[in-house]
Amino acid sequence: MAKEVDVCVIGAGPSGSIVSALLKKADIKVLCVEKEKFPRFVIGESLLPNCMNILREAGFLEAVKAKGFQYKNGAAFSWNDEYRYFDFCDKSTQGDGTTFQVQRAVFDKILIDEATKMGIEVLFEVAVENVEFTSQQANIFLSNGEEVKTKFVIDASGYGRVLPRILDLEVPSCLKPRKAYFTHIEDNISEILYDRKKILITTHPDFRDVWFWLIPFSNGRCSIGVVGEASNIDIEGLNELETLKTHTYKAPLLKKLLSEAVWDTPVRTISSYSKDVRQLYGERFILLGNASEFLDPVFSSGVTIAMVSAKLASKAIIKILNHQVVDLQKEYVETLMVGINAFRTYVQGWYNGKFQDVIYTKNENYEVKRQICSILAGYAWDTNNPYVTKSEQALEALSQYCKR
Repeated sequence: MAKEVDVCVIGAGPSGSIVSALLKKADIKVLCVEKEKFPRFVIGESLLPNCMNILREAGFLEAVKAKGFQYKNGAAFSWNDEYRYFDFCDKSTQGDGTTFQVQRAVFDKILIDEATKMGIEVLFEVAVENVEFTSQQANIFLSNGEEVKTKFVIDASGYGRVLPRILDLEVPSCLKPRKAYFTHIEDNISEILYDRKKILITTHPDFRDVWFWLIPFSNGRCSIGVVGEASNIDIEGLNELETLKTHTYKAPLLKKLLSEAVWDTPVRTISSYSKDVRQLYGERFILLGNASEFLDPVFSSGVTIAMVSAKLASKAIIKILNHQVVDLQKEYVETLMVGINAFRTYVQGWYNGKFQDVIYTKNENYEVKRQICSILAGYAWDTNNPYVTKSEQALEALSQYCKR
């Protein structure tokens, strides 16, 4: 006999956990289906302060705080001998200015465990094999042989992108295909001036469109990765570990900080990760976070976009299930795309050099920096910020100003 629920959520990552919790709070019967067993390794470890507001609303924040993750209050940037930083508490948008850097395997499990405590049913190690939509419901066929009948389907499957594949919704991204090499290491950083409270983003000394992330954790370990076009970062004759270490030690600051590091974990790679779709919703479904669109990891926007999409989707679906009129294009898509489009502008500006010109300039404007800092802190939906609403024109003008 088929399970019957109001909403079936595909994926138990941050967006899946949060949307499930927000719906549960509205007395909606939710089933969450996750193909993997938790905890599982995943990157995207540096949260943005805007995430805190949504974790609080879902009822997860206290459990996250109790785990003792690395406190984070900003972002630092380095390029050869240049060093700049942004303090997320000194921003133009109201809201949290601090957050955490997390091991995602642990963080994601905390969220879904809290959702389970709320009474949400979660099926782990069960994949969605097919979905059929009718005028009355959606029929979901699972790998364990079960069938689920639901009024609405939420795809929070992240890189799995279940519905985009089943419904043939994928389209090429506007961003160039890039590749990342990454791992976790015992960092053994002894430099007393190093600030573990900030993610460190480093521009490669040889290629301006190649960059590194260094995300410190609270246990003396860190996440390290290099990102760029494969033609610039692949090194013939070297394996993944040798490739990542070779690039890392070319950057002066990283070479200094990681001189005593122990590279004790296999290096992983991911390629052509930027994704897009032709539509974010349909008659009985909606796409969240990375299942809809993934830009680039450079500003750690992925988890924030996932959480914001979960919040917006939950509000819309609650209305739909209560038989209220909802304009998903306006209330979900257009609202969500305000932030995605802003982030996209600065991602593209990072790779073409315009935003790097702004970050590394010696010609700083304090008020402008506070507005840019708001976006880097995840408040890319603040429509009072001209660097959000007119991002392309504003960045172009700012880049020219910084060059002068």
